[in-house]
Formats: sequence, C-alpha cells, structure tokens
Amino acid sequence: MSGVGKRTMARLRKIHVPGENRLLVALPRDEHDRLLPHLEKVSLPLRDILYEANGPIAHVFFPLYGVVSLVIVDAGFTLEVGVIGNEGMVGTPVFLGADRSPTRAIAQIPGEALRMDAKVFQKEMKRIGPLHSLVQRYTQAMINQISQSIVCNHRHSVAKRMCRWLLMSHNRVGPDEFLLTHEFLAQMLGVRRPTVTAVAGTLQKAGLIRYHRGKITILDRKGLEAASCECYEVVAKELDRLLG
Repeated sequence: MSGVGKRTMARLRKIHVPGENRLLVALPRDEHDRLLPHLEKVSLPLRDILYEANGPIAHVFFPLYGVVSLVIVDAGFTLEVGVIGNEGMVGTPVFLGADRSPTRAIAQIPGEALRMDAKVFQKEMKRIGPLHSLVQRYTQAMINQISQSIVCNHRHSVAKRMCRWLLMSHNRVGPDEFLLTHEFLAQMLGVRRPTVTAVAGTLQKAGLIRYHRGKITILDRKGLEAASCECYEVVAKELDRLLG
C-alpha cells in the first residue's frame, strides 16, 4: 500500500470507530461509566430531525454510526453547512450556552446515537471535567468545518464539492456502501437534482463510485480524494489535530 493509501486508512480508522463515539471512548473509564446512566441509545432514521431551526434543543446526541447534517433552510432553499458522525456530538449550541440554533439537525444517513438530556449535559459541562475538554476541542473543529464549508460553496465546482461530501460521509459511516438519494444530496449541496444526477453519472463513469437505487458505493477512495477540493484535507487534518 502506498504512503497516501496508508494515511487514508489511518484517518478512516481514527474517524470511524464502529459502534462507538469518538468523544465518549476517549474519556477515562471511570468518567465513561459514570455518564452511562445518563445516555440513552436511540435510532436515527432517515430524515429524522434531531432539533429544528430556532426551536428548543432538548437533547444532545453522540452518534454511534450514521451521519447528521446541519442545514440552513431559507424560503424553501436548503444548504448544508456541517456534517457530524461518530467523531463528535450534535448539540454544540448547548455547550456554548444557547438553547436553540438557526440550523436544523437532520439525519442524512440512518444510524444510532446516545442521547443525553440537555440540562444534564449542561450540568456536566459545569464540572469542567474530561468531557468538557473534549467537547470544547470538538466545537472548535466544527467551527472550522463550517467556515471551510462556506468557502468551499463559493469557490469550488459541484463535482469537487460532491467528492468532498462523499469522502466526509464515508469517513463517518465506515462501510463503502450507504443509503443516499439524489434528492437529498441535491439539498445538501444546494443545487438542482438534475445537476447531482449528471455529476454522479460522471463520477460513476470514472469508476469512483457506483450509484444504484438510492445506494452509493465508494469504489475508488484514492481517486475520489484526488477529484475533491483541498477543503476535505484541510478539515480532516484539523479534526485530527484537535481530537488527536
């Protein structure tokens, strides 16, 4: 395996811990065990809304697998600004002292998560313990991701952005095949569905992916990285730097 391939696999191993949440598994054992009674495992079906834009955030979520999108909805137009998987937490506005957010959190790839009551989470944060430190660094990683996403949406082509999005989702899902409709991908990229269909067809002809009946299969991970913009690498490196 080449040096690039080894680095790619190392990143996949770091980001995707099958059936576990990267923040929670990084806790000392006694802290992890102490928090377990406050964590409830829940399913995240496709299109499940974890919290609505400008609505109360009743819970925070630590995904175990699957992907959650943070999206802005304005006059019927939807644009994704952030992606969360089992490397992090859904509900960082609560960590920052807010009880709501202008973004909607929605499950874009089905999965499971550990759910904690927002009030319990706030009490935990006041302890300034190990979880506080991890969430603090993760929040910075999310700010970096959202900032880079804004730059990416303005500077790069739909094809490069789609490659970046598929790579980020692949990192957080783990398996090479996952459910994804063209309609949903169009919403996430903020473009029309025919545009997504055309770009996906080009990537499929190039042998990078296979798309069939709402399922995406990553065929050539290295090729997808080469076709992506530099934003993917910037965000991935910063996440590794902050979470270690």
